[in-house]
Amino acid sequence: MKHQATPYFTFDGQGEEALAYYTQVFEGEVVEKQTFGEADFPTPPDAENRILHARFKKGNLVFMVSDTFPDQPVVKGNHMALVFELNSEVEIQSLYDKLSEEGSVLMELQDTFWDAKYAKVKDPFDVIWDLNFSKSK
Repeated sequence: MKHQATPYFTFDGQGEEALAYYTQVFEGEVVEKQTFGEADFPTPPDAENRILHARFKKGNLVFMVSDTFPDQPVVKGNHMALVFELNSEVEIQSLYDKLSEEGSVLMELQDTFWDAKYAKVKDPFDVIWDLNFSKSK
């Protein structure tokens, strides 16, 4: 698998509106979408219709979208991350170790409900990296 970093945009409840806008502008499609209410974990009622995860695609243009929980507002600088899809558990562990050495861990490397190993790390230059290894490949 070829490595690729994918932009991930975070919104404060405007995820659905943003996806509709980008679908019209880029004439692409939403190929995945799940709300917090559809996920298998406790969710506050005011977050049920917010987007937990969505993927947009138009040719080679791919990006992901999610909303924050209502009590976690978007702050300039935390509204975008780069998702890095990795090929093995060894590879994700190595990159996680290197990034977290001088960066700050926002989410520890862990197994997830979407059958992946995942971590979120902010590097020393304030770039947020979402590291993901899908186990089901």
